[in-house]
Amino acid sequence: MLKKVYGSAVFGVEAHTITVEVNVDNGIGYHLVGLPDNAIKESNFRIAAALENNGFRIPGKKIIINMSPADMRKEGSAYDLTLAVGILAASNQIKAQEMERYVIMGELSLDGSLQPIKGALPIAIKAKEEGFKGFILPDENAKEAAIVQGLMVYGVKHIIDVINFFDKNKTLRPTHFDINKEFESALLRPEFDFADVKGQESIKRCMEIAAAGGHNIILIGPPGSGKTMLAKRLPSILPPMTLQEALETTKIHSVVGRLRSPSGLMTQRPFRSPHHTISDVALVGGGQYPQPGEISMAHNGVLFLDELPEFKRSVLEVMRQPLEDLEVTISRAKFTVTYPSSFMLVASMNPSPSGFFNDPSAPLTSSPAEIQRYMGKISGPLLDRIDIHVEVTPVPFEKLTEERRGESSIIIRERVTKARQLQTQRFENLSAVHYNAQMQTKHIRNFCVLDEVSKSLLKQAMERLNLSARAYDRILKVARTIADLEASKSIESMHISEAIQYRSLDREGWLG
Repeated sequence: MLKKVYGSAVFGVEAHTITVEVNVDNGIGYHLVGLPDNAIKESNFRIAAALENNGFRIPGKKIIINMSPADMRKEGSAYDLTLAVGILAASNQIKAQEMERYVIMGELSLDGSLQPIKGALPIAIKAKEEGFKGFILPDENAKEAAIVQGLMVYGVKHIIDVINFFDKNKTLRPTHFDINKEFESALLRPEFDFADVKGQESIKRCMEIAAAGGHNIILIGPPGSGKTMLAKRLPSILPPMTLQEALETTKIHSVVGRLRSPSGLMTQRPFRSPHHTISDVALVGGGQYPQPGEISMAHNGVLFLDELPEFKRSVLEVMRQPLEDLEVTISRAKFTVTYPSSFMLVASMNPSPSGFFNDPSAPLTSSPAEIQRYMGKISGPLLDRIDIHVEVTPVPFEKLTEERRGESSIIIRERVTKARQLQTQRFENLSAVHYNAQMQTKHIRNFCVLDEVSKSLLKQAMERLNLSARAYDRILKVARTIADLEASKSIESMHISEAIQYRSLDREGWLG
């Protein structure tokens, strides 16, 4: 007898429905076709044990299983439940009249209990698009899949629950998800708050500007000056995620199998901080069976690279295109996958090998040549994509012992959100630009018009400070953001003056 049951395969961050055709006929043999990987080929052992331990069996007949489309590679153990239910139905061990109306996925343990799977959210989205009635999957993934409204999601813990659902018409309780409640909880006091940072008012101001315009930023300062502490708090002042952003971010983490949110939906912007020994594949994604890398895991959030010059040059260079295109494409001989990678880059570094070049209280132990060699590890094209360079100095003892708390992240986030709203209105007719950092040269000419006083000030700064040509557009974009924070329609000279301060690495004496 021939039966069809449906599963799903995830490529990139999108799912594709897989039709599993199970035919049980006279004869002997077990044949699994349709480009399954080793994990799927080994499923017959897990299925046999799970069925045997629950009063069922794989029939001693000729079983042919085709996973269609046959030219698409399938991988992972998540098809165990799909295959098991198909075998039971095709061998008349259970009735499965409505089986074809459900997507069924899950990894089986030998006792029949179900283990979580990867990619539950994109699978649920595809199931709804294709008109399936419901999605049956392990209980641990149910909340994640239930984000998709209009699809019945049933979380189960054991294969017997699925068998009873189809064979004995026993009801399963669908999982419900309250999206509004999750977004409300995301607006509560963040785990890392700027109120905890003592002193560093000027650096907090820089972080606020970076958040308001989506600007990449690099912090240069000696060890212990608070660079990492400040970077960790940047997501707390970014605008709240929209539902679309939350879904995009959750899909990526779901595909990798690293979804840590107990609710199943990521409503907090991600913060990723890979170690400097990371490989280029781990950073941008890839592998024999491509997976998203750290830059995609940071999508809609922050990627923090601590001690930037310690990263391998090849690792840093592969980031250049994703920083520009906001996505990364991984090509193989037979397929190509694209992962989104729209993130804010926050980098930190010591100003010299010893770390104390700009610390007034510490002796200079590195020669100019050593400093030049150290700073030269960062390429000009990468610096081209960083709008704000800021020097961080250690906090004096008097500031550390102050009782007064600083301004909270919630208050700063309100100002940032208002500035972003202005940018959304400004760029509403531009599909590729959503905030100031994404402006190209033609947009800068339209939206960053200067009066004569501001032009004169910028010209003097370029000449006196020996600022590079690449600094010009960055100064204008940052000045536009500073003006937005003050709700100013035009860029004033004071906005230009402040923006000029944030190009430290373009000055003569840093990188030459």
